[in-house]
Amino acid sequence: MRTHKATLLPFLLLAAFTLAPAMAQSGASRPTLGKELIIELEVPAPLHEVWRAFTTSNGLETWLAPKAVVDLRPGGDWIVSFPGGNSTGGGTVVSFVPEKELVLSALAPDQFPHVRAERTRAVFTFEPRGDATIVRLTQTGWKTGREWDDAYEYLLAGNAELMSALHRRFVAGPIDWSKLAAPPPSGAGEQK
Repeated sequence: MRTHKATLLPFLLLAAFTLAPAMAQSGASRPTLGKELIIELEVPAPLHEVWRAFTTSNGLETWLAPKAVVDLRPGGDWIVSFPGGNSTGGGTVVSFVPEKELVLSALAPDQFPHVRAERTRAVFTFEPRGDATIVRLTQTGWKTGREWDDAYEYLLAGNAELMSALHRRFVAGPIDWSKLAAPPPSGAGEQK
């Protein structure tokens, strides 16, 4: 197994995978055994607050996107609508154990249509550590092929940013989306 580790404060990012023999013909996608994306961070907040921020519509709207839908049940949505377009992210709830684990059938971004249609498995675990919470994402189900490789690289950075945004939520407070979406004051940016 070849493992790539990078420490990115305030979290640990691991990209781990096994080099499996080429099993597919050119252009075909097959599961890549052992390939996983792992990100772990410590959030400076109690478990119940982090769980609520991660598993409720109102909670997600405080740190991830201005519009979110969480239907916390198997088959329910865990979907966010990002500002500036029709792009959505998230997935479908596969299972959950309150304040311990959330498993999603994860949607890739729109620019990766095959990966988005086939999905990956994202397992978020939550562990109390004093007044803080350890959140760990393990994303599996990766296949071979150019689009899968590109999606993996994109989500390596994108999911690191997602986890960083969760951390910022509890350091700097909830995001006020109305201030971010507001037009600049009249005359802003003009030189005199």
